[in-house]
Amino acid sequence: MKKIGVLGAGTWGIALARMLCNIGNDITVWSAVDKEIDALMKTYEQPNLKGIKLPQKIKFTKDIKDAVEGMDIILFAVASPYVRATAHRIADLVSDNQIIVDVAKGIESDTLYTMSMIIKDEIKNDNVKVVALSGPTHAEEVALDMPTTIVSACEDEETAKKVQDIFMNTCMRVYTNTDILGVELCGALKNIIALAAGISDGMGYGDNAKAAIITRGIAEMVRLGIAMGCSPQTFSGLAGLGDLIVTATSRHSRNNKAGNLIGQGYSVDEAIEKVGMVVEGINAIPAAEALANKYDVEMPIIHSVYEAVEGNVSPKEAMLSLMTRKKKDETVIQ
Repeated sequence: MKKIGVLGAGTWGIALARMLCNIGNDITVWSAVDKEIDALMKTYEQPNLKGIKLPQKIKFTKDIKDAVEGMDIILFAVASPYVRATAHRIADLVSDNQIIVDVAKGIESDTLYTMSMIIKDEIKNDNVKVVALSGPTHAEEVALDMPTTIVSACEDEETAKKVQDIFMNTCMRVYTNTDILGVELCGALKNIIALAAGISDGMGYGDNAKAAIITRGIAEMVRLGIAMGCSPQTFSGLAGLGDLIVTATSRHSRNNKAGNLIGQGYSVDEAIEKVGMVVEGINAIPAAEALANKYDVEMPIIHSVYEAVEGNVSPKEAMLSLMTRKKKDETVIQ
């Protein structure tokens, strides 16, 4: 049995807390929003995971110390914009040899840091290992014990394997990967491609367009990954192609839903409000655009989403610009 502190009480954090508790771990969940903890302690239900009752053994706390001190694993399940502030809060509480597992997906717009980089920047302790846990994993399905696969990524292979052992069970199969940068890039960029797929759907385009967006979207992700020193294989794996497929096609996908609304003519703010939860793809767009410019990588789909979200062009104009680009050879990487 491991002691695991879960920071964040959203759908993904709670789905993982439930799973980890059910396989015999000691779980404590913290949220910065007091009313979330009050509601969970009263109902043992997460409002966006309707009908899912949580184990009574899960402990809920409003004191972040309770979810950090003495834990074997600290699970970061806060939305990407709050990762730095949360890491800063726990910097003095973390002890040597604790493992931090991050499940947030994004890139910080001003530093261009991934989530693990942000956590390391704040924690400043080389004896604390950080693992990125990423893949095609909708919380709604994990909470129902549906078969799911995920990747435990860390430069230190032994740490990745430790997390693999803790999280793996009959409902979740965990693979390892030492290319943590590639895994985290996939997690952030696939959300933007999923926005594009949703925009296409919202405009009334069909499966042909969606398949093209997914396929050419992966090509863009690979180009940037190679430029940044990542393994191309990572992008064809679970954290890349796998997560992109589920995010660009599933009814559970916030990014796909937000894109669909934008394609229908809603503003970005209206789309986010209608989704009712954090849309990570929107948050990742400025950083993705900056990385493309920094590494001089052509990423036309991501650039078109950036232009549409910024209001510089309409979704229809963005699609037309993609369809009328100069001729290309599909097999040319750049």
